[in-house]
Amino acid sequence: MKFTCLSKGGGFHFPPCHMLSVSGFRILLDCPLDLSSLAIFSPVPIALEAHESLDTDSVVRKKQKIEKTLDANDLVFAEPWYKTVKSLHLWDASFIDVILISSPMGMLGLPFLTRTKDFSAKIYVTEAAARIGQLMMEDLVSMHMELRQFYGPEDSAFLQWMRWEGLEVLPSELKKIILGTDCEELGAWMPLYSAVDVKDCMRKVQTLKYAEEACYNGTLVIKAFSSGLEIGTCNWTINGPKRNIAYISSSIFVSTRAMDFNFLGLQGNDLIIFSDFSTLDTTENMENDNTYCDPVTSSNASDDLYNLEEIAASLLKDDESMEEMEKLAFICTCAFDSVRAGGSVLVPIDRLGIVLCLLEQMSLLLESSSLKVPIYIISSVAEELLAFTNIIPEWLCKQRQEKLFSGEPLFAHVKLIKERKIHVFPAVHSVELLTNWQEPCVVFCPHWSLRLGPVVHLLRYWCSDPNSLLILESGDDANLALLPFKPMAMKVLQCSFLSGISLQKVQPLLKALQPKLLLTVSEGFEVQDPNFRSKHDYSLL
Repeated sequence: MKFTCLSKGGGFHFPPCHMLSVSGFRILLDCPLDLSSLAIFSPVPIALEAHESLDTDSVVRKKQKIEKTLDANDLVFAEPWYKTVKSLHLWDASFIDVILISSPMGMLGLPFLTRTKDFSAKIYVTEAAARIGQLMMEDLVSMHMELRQFYGPEDSAFLQWMRWEGLEVLPSELKKIILGTDCEELGAWMPLYSAVDVKDCMRKVQTLKYAEEACYNGTLVIKAFSSGLEIGTCNWTINGPKRNIAYISSSIFVSTRAMDFNFLGLQGNDLIIFSDFSTLDTTENMENDNTYCDPVTSSNASDDLYNLEEIAASLLKDDESMEEMEKLAFICTCAFDSVRAGGSVLVPIDRLGIVLCLLEQMSLLLESSSLKVPIYIISSVAEELLAFTNIIPEWLCKQRQEKLFSGEPLFAHVKLIKERKIHVFPAVHSVELLTNWQEPCVVFCPHWSLRLGPVVHLLRYWCSDPNSLLILESGDDANLALLPFKPMAMKVLQCSFLSGISLQKVQPLLKALQPKLLLTVSEGFEVQDPNFRSKHDYSLL
């Protein structure tokens, strides 16, 4: 067996990516895009004069080695390129045998691989994640094409900002995003795939249900089990002739929308690859501590007193989900205060489950008041995505499934759309939206990077309104994301949501799973043929 960590990821929107070689087969675990890197680009063209002066100022700063405060004119004025996993482009795609996708976010980079010559890998993903991921890719292509209308086609395949002369004059903050800490990530940037590439990619995908077996080449038995993070997300088990391996991606134990974490399906494996560092504040300390250890032999004797049923009960407590619901209630209260003051609310959050819960809670809060405030959802795939969420009870938590048997819709947006309390439109410039538009209002729209989609137009429109509210997910550089829209009078609320297993629940989880060996990894970590004995059978790349 050989394991290589290509990227430790960067939270919910940029999951980790690994390469695993087992029984002679090479398996790629997830294929995401780093969409936070879009922050280096200007969302809309700025006057040409500003960029001409920028070039002059940049040359002067380069000669004098002066680093000035970053402003909107420093952003890259060009059609965006997209940053893939930094080392993935160095691998020959024809040598990859299997690709396992754990979440919709983990498949956004797939078309870059599937369009390459001689690609023949088998791609496994759950049915729900495949459909949601396809809609996300189609929406990304649609938003990109709209932005391209401003910039027009590029004259050169190798862009000016990617040339060394252009990189040298960029501020260090932008240069670090483009090149990476070790200046090795320039090759990871690519022009976005097309709608045709997305369709071709989806034709090569084999979808699975939870716990459904897929046999690859008569040697590997692959299964997906619910990770609880979002609708359709999963963890994987890979059973081979020599050892059984479980891969744990970003997970949460109890969800208010998706099916709960299935840890019973992960029990009894020889090796667990634990790749969920999305909520660990200690990640920085772990980056240089590339470790795999035996959680059974390293435990104390008193640990044996743990009963597996008690552990399972403790893991499935809904403390975290209740805390998240309280957080959503607070967001809705802040939104209500803004519309009551005459401002509007802009929500560019793309977590499907979070958006569905916010729609329910926000609608209830507005309905209980005397305010008649419309809720708009603007996206090229919104109508199809919302319809899809109401026909997938088998992918949802038990509370949602019970609604089906009582004759209720799985999510409240179905009823709210019929009552015309929620309005769905494909684009910000659609005639129906313009005729229906009224303020104050609440708008859900992409994209969370604040560089693509309807959010750019609406943020330009409301950024000078002190009564309006922008709701962002924390974790990304808000100062850089908001740079093109400054000065900002608009209020900004940053929220964090559950993205992985909390630190205090990691050890109980390992006791419940009882693996012979636990592998925790960071970027650039490689393990070759571990014998499940020594801590020294690994090397750093």
